[in-house]
Amino acid sequence: MKNFDFNFESIAALAITYGLKLLLAIFTLIVGLWVIKKIMRTLGKAMERRNIDATLRQFAHSVLGVLLKILLIISVISMVGIEMTSFVAILAAASLAIGMALSGTLQNFAGGVIIVLFKPFKVGDFINAQGFTGTVREIQIFNTIIKTTDNVTVIVPNGPLSTNAVTNYSLEPQRRTEMVFGIGYGDDIDKARDIIKAVIAADARILKDPEPFVAVTELADSSVNITVRLWAESSNLWGMRFDFIENVKKAFDREGISIPFPQRDVHVFQEK
Repeated sequence: MKNFDFNFESIAALAITYGLKLLLAIFTLIVGLWVIKKIMRTLGKAMERRNIDATLRQFAHSVLGVLLKILLIISVISMVGIEMTSFVAILAAASLAIGMALSGTLQNFAGGVIIVLFKPFKVGDFINAQGFTGTVREIQIFNTIIKTTDNVTVIVPNGPLSTNAVTNYSLEPQRRTEMVFGIGYGDDIDKARDIIKAVIAADARILKDPEPFVAVTELADSSVNITVRLWAESSNLWGMRFDFIENVKKAFDREGISIPFPQRDVHVFQEK
């Protein structure tokens, strides 16, 4: 009976000791997560006030958040009573296996660092990468979030983004677009060229330097093709292009310039 009382008292003492440590650790974890959230929010506002680049701001926010949570977890583990030396030894022993299992993740982290340092694109840029075209919404530690033109969110790993081709449509402030207009062989080339130049002059979005290019570039099967190359601010390019095509068509219709479609002459021979 005495042995039972002794064992019961020992178990109760251990339960009280480690139970209090466990409760304190849980409380510390909850409070720590709340404090980290407050710190990250304050840091984000401070970087925004200092006009720090959005790409660097989001990446630093993600990295710092992960580091603070790791430190918190280590602190909580030590509070429970687990010796940190043993914990570090176990972590070191498992590091090789973890590294091999997370090799892709580590590559994505390294890719994120490369993207932030060399800036092939930044938050807000319109890019084409890994078969997806859209606006960069966020650059995280391991992934980049892209919002496509049809409002679909795509999460792309940073590793392939940093090692493969990326087309950045927003990098240059000005861009050129090329259009081809076909007119009939019986139409007046000079008149058609003048009409196109008049449409160019009427659109303020079209840059005068570099100078617009308008010239006959091909005598095709069914039409005389006039190539037009125009420059515009990157933000105005697509709107200008769509309006220009429509305005040229309307101007051709008013002035009697035809836009031919492919035709074939079919000759039927009847054998007797």
